[in-house]
Amino acid sequence: MHLEYFQLIDRIAEIDFAERVIRVEATVPVTSTIFEGHFPGHPLMPGVLLIEAMAQTSGWLIIGLLGFQRMPFLAGVKEAKLRQFVTPGTPLSLEAAIEHDGSGYTITRAKIKSEGKSVCDATLTFRVVPFPTADFRAQMVETAKRLKYPAEIPANG
Repeated sequence: MHLEYFQLIDRIAEIDFAERVIRVEATVPVTSTIFEGHFPGHPLMPGVLLIEAMAQTSGWLIIGLLGFQRMPFLAGVKEAKLRQFVTPGTPLSLEAAIEHDGSGYTITRAKIKSEGKSVCDATLTFRVVPFPTADFRAQMVETAKRLKYPAEIPANG
């Protein structure tokens, strides 16, 4: 996890296209400038970044289901529940599943656990559009490879 670069997942562990579910892993860094202000003397992972991590998890599922032909952008967060504090060094397991898709939108249900305990969950809505540029798609393909994307990535868009 590289908080400063908004890279909030470390590895895509599993993707099941038939079930429309993804599982990823991440570890909150032990040190980061973000913890200097959140909170001094009591560092906590910001809740908004936990929601972003769930959005990134969902996004990789959506991109995969669409054969890397379209890009999801977060459009809404509903029913977000932050259930426990997350401190530096915490290992996280994230999961997302498609609840609905159509008319250019996809809705997922995402959750984060740490050591079997629920950390947070939310329903997320994404607007799905063509990649803005071929270079942007190429960057996403490279990021997928770095995250050990566990499925074949189509060669071109």
